[in-house]
Amino acid sequence: MKAIVKQSAKPNDIMLTEVPVPEFNEEEMLIEIRAVGVGIHDEYFLPSDISYPYPIGIEASGIVRKVGSDVAIYSPGDRIAFVSMMQQKGGTWAEYAVVHKDSLSFRIPEDMSFEQAAAIPVAGNTALKAIESLELDSGDSLFIAGASGAIGTFLIQLAKQKGLHVAASASTKNHEYMKTLGADYTVDYHDADWQKDVGNWVAGGVNAAIAVQPNTAADSMNTVKNGGMIISISGDQVNGERQISAQIVSHQLDIKRQLDKMVSDIADGSMEVVIEEVYPFMEGFEALKKTQTRHARGKLILSMDK
Repeated sequence: MKAIVKQSAKPNDIMLTEVPVPEFNEEEMLIEIRAVGVGIHDEYFLPSDISYPYPIGIEASGIVRKVGSDVAIYSPGDRIAFVSMMQQKGGTWAEYAVVHKDSLSFRIPEDMSFEQAAAIPVAGNTALKAIESLELDSGDSLFIAGASGAIGTFLIQLAKQKGLHVAASASTKNHEYMKTLGADYTVDYHDADWQKDVGNWVAGGVNAAIAVQPNTAADSMNTVKNGGMIISISGDQVNGERQISAQIVSHQLDIKRQLDKMVSDIADGSMEVVIEEVYPFMEGFEALKKTQTRHARGKLILSMDK
């Protein structure tokens, strides 16, 4: 099968090549990949003990072709989207991937394309876990640092569903589009006064902040009121101050029910999945370079059908 692989442990050592279709066991499924969600860390999220060449990638959508004897949730022919992180048998940047029955996954609604579905698993899962970690009520305020990317676009919409007032940061060119997703107030992170502007928007500071982009948590804390809360998605380590609770997003939360609702909302048009561009699979290198700039608007996707 065709696959975009990491050839060695060296940085940037990836190429398009032919590799064997992976074998699956009784607890796994063989998926024919139709679309791939491109992630900034796809080249680096790898198991510790792998054999090269190794197909990169952690999320995709496709069709179940074969299932192991212990797999009951899906059958051959089912359309699913999934996360397959740290899979010794290879990732999702390939024509086929093996997925464990317990991996995060969902059925793709009839009205949803493979490209739309592939944009949901990682960004949607992360956004839901961040929102669910906040103890906010309708009418409370939230600041999202770096809200124009895949995770941020989901966060804006999820926050508005909860009745929150939302401020969001991104470069000026993305402000109007964030407002179309529901952002009430936008600031440009290039502006030296953006923290003060958010503070003026809500007297005393917002109830909570979510720092999506790296190195934004400390600055975002300055927008939060005393006793508020900040969640870091990027992994920034920050110490709480002014009785502010500072946490890294918890990946232990069970959000299966909320994820199913998100998928349903996207399928019926009540929530938008933002895809900046769909690339042919053969142009995966260009897509990876673009997403690593952290300037993509929403998600980048690879399609096997383009």
